[in-house]
Amino acid sequence: MERSGTIPKAAAGSRTAANGHHPQDKFVGEGLTYDDVLLVPAYSEVLPRDVDIRTRFSRNIQLNTPVVSAAMDTVTGADLAIAIAQQGGIGVIHKNQPVENQAAEVRRVKRSESGMILDPVKLAEDAVVGDALKLMAEFKIGGIPVVDGKGRLVGIVTNRDLRFEKKMGRPVAEVMTREGLITAAPNTTMAQA
Repeated sequence: MERSGTIPKAAAGSRTAANGHHPQDKFVGEGLTYDDVLLVPAYSEVLPRDVDIRTRFSRNIQLNTPVVSAAMDTVTGADLAIAIAQQGGIGVIHKNQPVENQAAEVRRVKRSESGMILDPVKLAEDAVVGDALKLMAEFKIGGIPVVDGKGRLVGIVTNRDLRFEKKMGRPVAEVMTREGLITAAPNTTMAQA
């Protein structure tokens, strides 16, 4: 039985790149498919927490978990990319959409990447319930900080605050939560939070 990843140079044709190399020279070693591998459960002295599976996705990107989702519209959107990133992998946003949509998907992923949102979507104090609901739907979020004219936090409006609200023109300042807000300085680590 011949392995799927071994291609004799003669079988690949005699095409040679301008630099004198065969395309197959880029592939080193043996390639395997799922059918080529069988993992048999067995006892091991190696504990999962002692194993380092980090790898490089590119020169500048290291993955803590070597999981990459396909750049296909039926596979990877912002939701999957966020979930995979939270586990240490990477989701590649597909290109089968306008550039503006691609950028919006990437922004959604980047906003959620650290667990702490560094540049959140915000509302001004004079915004109305309709504005809050529109932003929550657009960004698929459940809460929005409300800031005063100087950018200081004065409250938060959440989907719970708006659950039974019928007046779309009502100011968010009348329905938002003002008390018991917990904030942290920008240099706060996840462990400290």
